Amino acid sequence: MLRTKILTTTMNLILFGATAAVLQPAEVFAKAATAALPASNPFAHESTLPFHAPPFDKIKDADYQPAIEAGMREQIAEIGKIAASKDEPTFANTIEAMERSGQTLNRVGAVFGAITSANTNETLQKVQAAVAPKLAEHQDAIYLNDKLFQRVKKLYDARASLGLDAEQTELVERYYRNFVRAGAQLGEADKAKLRELNKEESTLTTEFGTKLLAASNAGAVIVSDKAELAGLSDADIAAAADAAKARKQEGKYALTLQNTTQQPAQVSLENRATREKLFEASTMRAEHGDANDTRAIIQRLAVLRAERAKLLGYPNYAAYTLEDQMAKTPEAAEKLMTDMVPAATAKARGEAAAMQALIDKENGGFKLAPWDWQHYAEKVRKAQYDLDESQIKPYLEINRVLQDGVFYAANQMYGLTFKERKDIPVYHPDVRVFEVFDKDGTSLALFYADYWKRDSKRGGAWMDNFVGQSGLLGTKPVVFNVCNFTKPAAGQPALISWDDATTMFHEFGHALHGMFSNVKYPTLSGTGVPRDFVEFPSQFNEHWASDPKVFANFAKHYQTGAPMPAELVEKIKKSKTFDQGFATVEYLAAALLDMSWHSLPADAGKQDVDAFEKKTLHDFKIDMYEVPPRYRTSYFAHIWGGGYAAGYYAYLWSEVLDHDAFYWFREHGGMTRENGQRFRDMVLSRGSTEDMAKMYRDFRGRDPSVEPLLEQRGLKEESPAAK
Repeated sequence: MLRTKILTTTMNLILFGATAAVLQPAEVFAKAATAALPASNPFAHESTLPFHAPPFDKIKDADYQPAIEAGMREQIAEIGKIAASKDEPTFANTIEAMERSGQTLNRVGAVFGAITSANTNETLQKVQAAVAPKLAEHQDAIYLNDKLFQRVKKLYDARASLGLDAEQTELVERYYRNFVRAGAQLGEADKAKLRELNKEESTLTTEFGTKLLAASNAGAVIVSDKAELAGLSDADIAAAADAAKARKQEGKYALTLQNTTQQPAQVSLENRATREKLFEASTMRAEHGDANDTRAIIQRLAVLRAERAKLLGYPNYAAYTLEDQMAKTPEAAEKLMTDMVPAATAKARGEAAAMQALIDKENGGFKLAPWDWQHYAEKVRKAQYDLDESQIKPYLEINRVLQDGVFYAANQMYGLTFKERKDIPVYHPDVRVFEVFDKDGTSLALFYADYWKRDSKRGGAWMDNFVGQSGLLGTKPVVFNVCNFTKPAAGQPALISWDDATTMFHEFGHALHGMFSNVKYPTLSGTGVPRDFVEFPSQFNEHWASDPKVFANFAKHYQTGAPMPAELVEKIKKSKTFDQGFATVEYLAAALLDMSWHSLPADAGKQDVDAFEKKTLHDFKIDMYEVPPRYRTSYFAHIWGGGYAAGYYAYLWSEVLDHDAFYWFREHGGMTRENGQRFRDMVLSRGSTEDMAKMYRDFRGRDPSVEPLLEQRGLKEESPAAK
């Protein structure tokens, strides 16, 4: 997942804020020149570390709010000068000047957004609560400034005659579109209403995130009797004991919650009652009617977004959101998903039948339930393919997966090399930093890896930048990956699952997209692309985890270093489409929930969250009791606080591109430097400098085909030519 860029870094910050007094635009501009940031604040100037990496050894919690507020004042002053200029608008004095503005805010915003997601605390949450509406109003003060908009519009209208290059033209069009979509053409009364909607939404999205983190932490299942954990490995039990100890539950065990519905421990837990407890804790984490219940926030957020869309001239929020995406319309995205429902549910029912047959064979005496799926899927996999996860994990030690897998693949494809840097400060002891060198030996980027779960980190996995690439600003990329793998207890090996290993490749695909950016203007650089394109490079990179050459290089026993036996490798290959019915149904259920919530018109009013979810799944014929959505509405962080509102479909849209592109590699010799360079030059380095559909066509030679996706998910027989 990428923490999506929305207009500017400022909007990323708004996703993490809450309540405070808010200045109206005139007041904001009037106060812009006051209270400069003290030089002692680490954000007052560019970092002197390599690549301007954040000086985490100097940054204190108390530094963030003053820097954010000073950064807003600084940018408002800069924007005010641009808007008030008597000079005729030019690309340089208007568009390029806006690209240069807000450097302090961008600097602190990138770090603050990262830390409040990956290592938050009560102090930082209070800062979020204090700055979010101010940031929302700050954004509106820029995008609802009519003088500024008129300068942008004049350039937009005359762009064909200005002698701009392709990137500059794209940037002018992007700015104009962003202003219009932010409400620049509204009348003053509607602008005032929009400001209030934006302010309230920024408050609610922050409250949602805070409540969900607390609910997930509080939802851990505490177990007193070790016998109830039968089936877990010694390492997993030790980790559960450590988690309980951290919760002041000495002598007990805590099964902590990851942010998806199904939990990793369900695979191994033999005690059915424990599995059920864990499932209930997961699915009901934010629905206890307590201080962490998120449903009232969701009800209001859905209404707010629908009202905002109507104000801007759209029938619903999904129509507003998808207008500038590859899909263009909710109907196009919905069709891609609903077309897959029959095949996906049929495959999932077949998988469920195989599990039920096994339960009956064992005289289980019960009907397969959702908390049984992971456990019996593993049993069926073992029966059908003589394969289980415990056979695989000893060959997936995390450092070897990183160094000899993720980094090795990047070397083979792109010529990159990596050197760990112990001299660069980090925000948590778990974080590692690597300098990345290009194929010619020049220093390309810094890469931070933060893989272990902790209570101060929100769930999921993502990539973002501390510093983005920009030719205009002369900056190179400083990127980071964050995951939530279960940390081993002291003395235990750091073994991960195959899904975890794939996640590492996925997030590093985002990192490559950021590191390879070769764009002049920051707005268009790196991963600042439509959401239904941004997951393409990351999902594409997953393919190299199972490439025979790469796999053989990292899949080695953590004790002996012996390669994974050929027969085990063959079993993994044969089982690649196993359980894909389940995986596809749980994803589609969540994505269709997202689209349904954000397709509500403004007059629909508040919805009963549970009833709406139930009806949506039924109407789309994807309400399989045994396969709940990957995220239920109440803990769907992607859409209520993560920037993916009406956008969770993007993973599937991007998957069409990723499998189709991978088939191009198959057709042209696979993992070669030549192919890697072509992909880098034509996709990964281009940012958002042109239309994404055209960019893909230029690389592939045609529009993408959905057939490779269906084949890779096992929903259609793979053609001999594609194998």
